[in-house]
Amino acid sequence: MLVFSHIDCARHVTPPGHPERVERLAAVERGLTGLTLERRECPVGEEADVLRCHPASYLARVKAAVPKDGWAQLDGDTFLSPGSYDAAMRAVGGICAAVDAVVSGEVKTAFVAGRPPGHHAERDIAMGFCLFGTVAIGAKRALDHHGLNRVAIVDFDVHHGNGTQDLLWDEGRCLFVSSHQMPLYPGTGRPEEKGAHGQIMNLPLRGGGTGHDMRHVYERVVFPALEAWQPELLLISAGFDAHADDPLAGLEWRAEDYAWLTRHLCGFAGGRVVSTLEGGYDLDALAASVAAHVAVLEERGR
Repeated sequence: MLVFSHIDCARHVTPPGHPERVERLAAVERGLTGLTLERRECPVGEEADVLRCHPASYLARVKAAVPKDGWAQLDGDTFLSPGSYDAAMRAVGGICAAVDAVVSGEVKTAFVAGRPPGHHAERDIAMGFCLFGTVAIGAKRALDHHGLNRVAIVDFDVHHGNGTQDLLWDEGRCLFVSSHQMPLYPGTGRPEEKGAHGQIMNLPLRGGGTGHDMRHVYERVVFPALEAWQPELLLISAGFDAHADDPLAGLEWRAEDYAWLTRHLCGFAGGRVVSTLEGGYDLDALAASVAAHVAVLEERGR
C-alpha cells in the first residue's frame, strides 16, 4: 500500500492550545512505525481539483486571507498561518494522487497523512479546522477525471462530515455515509438529511456509545447499504476522535474497533480503498488508532 505525506503539512501552525496541532503528525508517524509501507510525498494539489467542489471566489478568499506572520482567523476555531494554504493544497494533492494510484490498479489501498483535515469545509465556508473538502475532492477526482460511476465515502469521525455532505448533496454518483456522535459539533447529520438523490446516510450515535454499539450499527445499516451500492472505489474519512481517550467528544471506541471496522470496509469496492486523516486529538490514542487502521489497509493491500 501507499502512504502519502509531506513536510508542508507540518507548516500549518495553529495557536498554542489548539487541538488540531502539528504534533498530530508525529503521532501518526508513531502509528506507522514498523509497518511495511511505500511512502510518497503529497504533490501540490491542482486548483482544478479544488474547483470541482468549491467556487473560485472561495478559493481566492482563502488564499488572500493567509497572513505573512502570526495567524488569521476564518471562524471560531479555524486558523491560517503562513504555511496553511500550502499544507491544505498538499492534502488535496495527496488524496488525488492516492485516488489515481488506486483507480489505476497500481495499488489497492492508500492512506493520506495530511492536515489540515477537510470534512467540515462547506462550499464557501471554512470551519471546524478545515479549509477544503479533501475527501469530497477525492471522490470528484474519481468520478469526473477517471470516469467511475459509483463511489462511496464512509466517515467514521466522531463529528458529522457536514462539509462533505454539503459538497456532495447533489452528487448522485456518490454514496456518503457518516456515523457521528449526536448531539455534538457541528449540529448537523440528522437521519432525515438524505441528499438530493437519497444518497446520503446519517447515523447519529449517542454519547457514551462503545465499539460494540458501533459494530451493531454498521452491521445492520452500513454494510448492507454498501453492498447494495456496489461502489467501484471506497474512500474513508478517517477521524479517530471517537476513541475513548479523545478530549473533544464522548464515544468509547478503542483501537481494536478501528481495526474491525477497517477490515470490514476493505471488503467492498473490490478492496480498492483510499483513506484520509480527519480528526483525533489525544496523541497516544491517535497513534494507536492509526496503527490499527493502517495495519489492516496494509494487510488487505498485499
